[in-house]
Amino acid sequence: MALGPRLDLRQSQSLVMTPQLQQAIKLLALSNLELEAYLAEALEGNPLLDAASGDRDDPGGDDPGEEAPVAAVSGETDTDRALSSDAGTADDLDVDFNEERFHHDSASDSVGLSGAGEDIDFDSFAEHDGTLHDHLMAQVGERFDGIEAIVAGQLVALIDEAGYLRADLSELAAQLGVPLALIEEVLAGIQLFDPSGVGARDLAECIAIQAREADRYDPAMATMIAHLDLVAKGAFPQLKRICGVDDEDLADMIRELRGYDPKPGLKFGGEGAQAVVPDLYVRQTAKGWAVEVNSGTLPRLLVNRRYYAELAQGAAAKSKAWLSEQLAGANWLVRALDQRQRTIVKVASAIVKQQEGFFLHGVAHMRPLTLRQVAEEIGMHESTVSRVTSNKYLSCARGLFELKYFFSSGISAVEGDGAVSAEAVKSRIKAMIEGEDPKAILSDETIAQKLSAEGHDIARRTVVKYREAMGYGSSVQRRRQKALAG
Repeated sequence: MALGPRLDLRQSQSLVMTPQLQQAIKLLALSNLELEAYLAEALEGNPLLDAASGDRDDPGGDDPGEEAPVAAVSGETDTDRALSSDAGTADDLDVDFNEERFHHDSASDSVGLSGAGEDIDFDSFAEHDGTLHDHLMAQVGERFDGIEAIVAGQLVALIDEAGYLRADLSELAAQLGVPLALIEEVLAGIQLFDPSGVGARDLAECIAIQAREADRYDPAMATMIAHLDLVAKGAFPQLKRICGVDDEDLADMIRELRGYDPKPGLKFGGEGAQAVVPDLYVRQTAKGWAVEVNSGTLPRLLVNRRYYAELAQGAAAKSKAWLSEQLAGANWLVRALDQRQRTIVKVASAIVKQQEGFFLHGVAHMRPLTLRQVAEEIGMHESTVSRVTSNKYLSCARGLFELKYFFSSGISAVEGDGAVSAEAVKSRIKAMIEGEDPKAILSDETIAQKLSAEGHDIARRTVVKYREAMGYGSSVQRRRQKALAG
């Protein structure tokens, strides 16, 4: 064969990741709260985007499409077909507004139509009284002044959210240029503050402060507090000998000890717990299971074409090109958001359909489920399902769950026919441990045998792994804990 240059014509296919495609993939992985921040930035950067008010007849822009779709899981409905298509109207969503009530998007929605609000717990909406630091500083102002107030402020700043002082007093005295005795004197005053036990440097000191305030810090209690390690180990005979008490007195002392707060500062909540906002609601209706996107956290975007026409009139060619680019970006974002909602509902509906036993009867009826199974059912790629289920939360009658929670490996049955979800097995192990007799603590081998008798083919080491993952100690540790609690 002769060697030489020649021209060939070939056809090939390749996936080109355009910036818009990359952005659409990013949107899919965002939670509702993350998306809210993203949309706020987009509204600020694009003058042609508007956040619509509650009025759907807003004349200022185009309607981006229907509201968040509601998907019926059981049976083929118009909703399923609407989710599979690229376009649809509100009439395609198979929703009877007279028959069904949508899930609450906010706490105020829980007020009954005919009620006067008697069932509302308004205290739950009240803000917290303040942080631990604020609470302590208010007491500093009441108790100290002059140099002592300055020292007290420095000490309070070094107290962590649990109420413990994390500082070396000698180093602090050197830094402030004051005698160590003054530091210790001020700290003793802080340790009288509310909450009781605040300002302690370790657990024993924290418990001792509370015992003194309760007028229970006698020599026997002081000895027990000095030997908290023996309490934790359940070494009761040794404790009785060291403290010089009998069984009845020891039991009273341990009961007293259990009444003290080992982390007194946590009642102020630190920076405040971040509530998880559900991305989806699942509820049972007369027609089956309904999946609804939580649109309460997201603005409804409109493309303001009227404003575009006003700006485009008489604009220079360069300005028109910029406006056209902004218009294209706004149109794409509206379509991408609509497609994101459809995809999320489609994936969630498949999960609900696969895990219907869980929604009806609880975790014991969960089935093994993988991303591949859901991807094959809805005709999407496995990576798309993974992105959709990341950082997304589903709210149902049984509580709030991350979508990833519904995916778990399976434990094969003893008979070899079928399998059960690992989460269901964990739930059964939890029930066994929490229901065990304090005088007959179950070993890991016994739990494995009981599960085998119930039809679950599980090894002892798997029981150990699941038990430790749920935070339960060994049989020896649990025996000591239950004896201490008794």
